[in-house]
Amino acid sequence: MVYHFDQFELDPVNFTLKAAGTEVAVQPQVIQLLACLIENAGRMVSKEELNDKVWAGRVVSDAALSSRIKSGRQALGDDGKQQRYIQTVHRLGFKFVGQLNESAPTNPQPVAASAIRGDRPRVVVRPFGNLTNDASQDYFSIAISQDISANLAKYRWLDVAALMSLPTTQSLTVLNVQHGVGYVVEGSVRRSADRIRVSANLIDAESGSSLWADRFDRDIEDLFAVQDEITEKITARLEPVIGLSERQRVMRSRPRDFHAWDNFHLGIAHFFRFTAADNLESQRLLQKSREIDPKFAEANAWWAYANILGMVYWDVEPTRALLDRALQAAQFALEQDDQNALFYMLKARVQLARGDYSSAIQQNEMAIDLNPTLAAAHCGLADSLAYEGRYEDAIERFEIAIALSPNDPQRWAFYTYGALALIFQGNYQKALQWANQAIEIPNRQYWTLAHKAVAEAGLGQTAECKATVHQLIGEKPEFSQAFAKEKLFYIKRREQLEGYLDGLARAGIF
Repeated sequence: MVYHFDQFELDPVNFTLKAAGTEVAVQPQVIQLLACLIENAGRMVSKEELNDKVWAGRVVSDAALSSRIKSGRQALGDDGKQQRYIQTVHRLGFKFVGQLNESAPTNPQPVAASAIRGDRPRVVVRPFGNLTNDASQDYFSIAISQDISANLAKYRWLDVAALMSLPTTQSLTVLNVQHGVGYVVEGSVRRSADRIRVSANLIDAESGSSLWADRFDRDIEDLFAVQDEITEKITARLEPVIGLSERQRVMRSRPRDFHAWDNFHLGIAHFFRFTAADNLESQRLLQKSREIDPKFAEANAWWAYANILGMVYWDVEPTRALLDRALQAAQFALEQDDQNALFYMLKARVQLARGDYSSAIQQNEMAIDLNPTLAAAHCGLADSLAYEGRYEDAIERFEIAIALSPNDPQRWAFYTYGALALIFQGNYQKALQWANQAIEIPNRQYWTLAHKAVAEAGLGQTAECKATVHQLIGEKPEFSQAFAKEKLFYIKRREQLEGYLDGLARAGIF
């Protein structure tokens, strides 16, 4: 884009600034600084952010930044007293306060980002800034960026640009329009003698808005172990946010001419609403996506899982024929891409519903080997281990899933499935704690209340149990022991099923 304001024209791609049509001599670094301020017009840009954008995260003195600001003002006929275009926010940063005219594209017909990137959203990780006053620590900041990029690439529905393949110091607009980047990850590292702080931010490259940000503070004992822990947690928390953003984008646009990718993301959007009607709509849209593109692996794998959830929670009948079709769809997805961790996890969910626990365990372990940050695979493994009676191992895996992805759209299930495993183990106190945590999460299901009631009955909390049962029946009037037995069709161990049904009886559910 070319930015126009008053008589000025700033072209951040070609690094030119013109005043009334005449090019102004100015350093490229000043162009970058002006572009960064203009892209964020009306918003204060911190000194740290300017360091990241203009100096690629290298630590520079306040004098260096002040010098570039002064040069930028001079090029615009501005100064620190007038501040007509660049306003100083004392000790914090700077803000562009000029009036932008409509920006004109450098190319009359710019290529849309979605057309450049194809179906998959493109992500780039900028080199993290080293905020430590020691240039010898640059390697660690670069390593953090490289690890996040490598971990994100394990989510194969994302198109992750190699760290050095794009001019990551260029503006968001350039990355979006010219290179098809939908999301930018950036951050900084600050290290002291025995502590490290890593900050990360996910930005929508089209709108420039921040979608997620977090900070991780750790004591340094084993530096590489800390590096692994931080990068894995950042990655695990980024992926669900990108997924949500993509689903919201498709829901907002709702194109008339739906393609396989549009139907797929709409189907996933309905999937994560976790209602009976949305589950059926999810199945329909995912099936439509399969019909438009029979080789669309993601649509096949998620269609299989949508049917499994329909069996466990809602009105889909768990027939052998449908279970076979679900397994075939999941297997087909893996045949298209046998390095996709998500496909192994989704196939494992089908195998669990079929009562093949050992296969489900194996498939989830393969998923985790391929992508250790896939929280849902840790949850799936935990669930499978629980039905095998390996409760301690199961609880450990549930806790890993919860720690990895506290913003996962299925985190209510991490707690709810974990509560059931704890009930099987006889640990009613912790089961109640986990059920209560799940209850506070949007879109949790009625099974959360059922598990809570069983845990309260096991603890002898009669009054609390009665209130929970009342709430459960209010949400799911048909819930009964017979209903529960029908929905728990995948439990093979008699002591687990009978123990749970006895717990329902103690809670007053018959």
